Amino acid sequence: MTATPVTPAGITRPTDVAALDADRLPGLAAQVRSLLIDRVAATGGHLGAGLGVVELTIALHRVFRSPQDVLVFDTGHQTYPHKALTGRALEFTTLRQAGGLSGYPNRGESPHDWVENSHASVSLAWADGIAKVLALRAETDRRVIAVLGDGALTGGVAWEGLNNLASAPDRPVIVVLNDNGRSYDPTVGGVAAHLRRLRRREAGAGNLFTALGLDYLGPVDGHDIDALCTAFRRAAGARRPVIVHAITRKGHGYPPAEADESDHMHACGIIDPLTGRPAKPPKPTWTDVFEEEIAAIAQVRADVVALTAGMRLPTGLGTLSRSRPGAVFDSGIAEQHLLASAAGLATGGTHPVVALYSTFLHRAFDQLLLDIALHRLPVTLVLDRAGITGPDGPSHHGMWDLTLLAAVPGMRVACPRDPERLCELLHEAVDVAGPTALRFPKEPATEDIPALTRMSGMDVLHRTDRRPLDVLLVAIGATAPACLRAATLLAEQGVGVTVVDPRWAWPPPDPLLRSIARHRVTVTAEDGVAAGGIGSRLAQAAAHHRVHVVGLPTSFLAHGTREQVLTRAGLTGTAIAATARAELSRLTAGAPSGSGR
Repeated sequence: MTATPVTPAGITRPTDVAALDADRLPGLAAQVRSLLIDRVAATGGHLGAGLGVVELTIALHRVFRSPQDVLVFDTGHQTYPHKALTGRALEFTTLRQAGGLSGYPNRGESPHDWVENSHASVSLAWADGIAKVLALRAETDRRVIAVLGDGALTGGVAWEGLNNLASAPDRPVIVVLNDNGRSYDPTVGGVAAHLRRLRRREAGAGNLFTALGLDYLGPVDGHDIDALCTAFRRAAGARRPVIVHAITRKGHGYPPAEADESDHMHACGIIDPLTGRPAKPPKPTWTDVFEEEIAAIAQVRADVVALTAGMRLPTGLGTLSRSRPGAVFDSGIAEQHLLASAAGLATGGTHPVVALYSTFLHRAFDQLLLDIALHRLPVTLVLDRAGITGPDGPSHHGMWDLTLLAAVPGMRVACPRDPERLCELLHEAVDVAGPTALRFPKEPATEDIPALTRMSGMDVLHRTDRRPLDVLLVAIGATAPACLRAATLLAEQGVGVTVVDPRWAWPPPDPLLRSIARHRVTVTAEDGVAAGGIGSRLAQAAAHHRVHVVGLPTSFLAHGTREQVLTRAGLTGTAIAATARAELSRLTAGAPSGSGR
């Protein structure tokens, strides 16, 4: 491993890979692997998946001519080697930092990136669409290659893609199946079993891909560059869609990742590159708090079960899956199936708790709306990584959930401000005879914030002992510390201010609406999109009062630290205080309220 990154073997473009003598390819693979380990160790990021596809990526760029040939990666966290071989090796010093190299494909970075893709299973649909365009233009000298993991095959949209590719033998899309037996967790279901039989070349196993009408090459050793190149050349010569089944090992070539049984260092923070251990002892996270509490609840509530979409450990279901393994169901990367299955479980008399990253909720909104909510079923969604996630960027910010959830009839939405409230609200949620959601951010668990008093479920966190009641700050979940900071700044300037946490942010508790009526100005703060979110709906409910909404803009926000992104959006104590002062000034001047973000 090197102290500073270097361009592997002088490679600055894919044609350099194709021109390299064959005996230098193992050295190139070692250099790419060293670059990944050194840089991810310094910045944090996705590691295991990239380590597993180093040789596969070299072979792709050796055989195909990117960007003339179209490489679509699914999912994008396996593209670190691709970035290194397409002129971005030196930029790894800025990996996942504000203004720096994205942790996923990014069309603004390079013409070699076609899809800004970090949600699984869609690469085949993209490849199908691009291949149709090339066919319409009669560009027969170009190839379309989709690279997806076996975990992505558990998603229904991948099979929709295969179905459409198989129906068009005149569009020779090449599907590279990177089979390492897992996504975050081991791949589950009948697909996993079938791939296992293909890997073992079991007699009589059949082949689902050829049964669909696709050609099949493999299984191929995914760490043998020569064997991969041979298979890719055969695939390139085919005149019909073909599957190249490559067998890889996640974390390959890095002993700490190979030894990590949980997820082969799928993702990590800053680590010691020699040992793979965190550079600093990790702090307990909100996910850790949820993990402990859901396991405790399930021990005394036999009706409580938990569901995950291929992310048992990252979403905090590890403890429960060990203590009550029969109570945890893994659908693979299939959120639509997961929520519809939860509806079935609820109909049968259980209370399902569905643990998802907030960003993946969008994939199953139809099932939430028409399978769960329409039937008024007791299903609890626990949305991890809600709000701004930071370095993972626009596709992973959990900033859309409040807008979506508040639009669902009968949905109750809880936003805990601290770990104690997370536990408290989780207990309340599993007692509700209808759909509920609970969301929390990706960050270390904060200190508990005690309430001065509770009013019919709403907590009062701060109250200035003076009149008039100038400003009401409504803190939605994780914005509570910023609102309390704003209250301190306002009080120092002689402003009468109250801070409340509704706990159940939607629908609004009656005491909140009464509090809005008693204050001259109300400012709501949420780490979700302001338009259509909790604050804007409160403003509609209290239309005769002055309510200003502070939240995130309706745009795709670039990666950076969580603090940097929130600061840019005005979700700091200083910015919230300035907004409140501006609203008071407008009121004094008789001007209309600001429109919010």
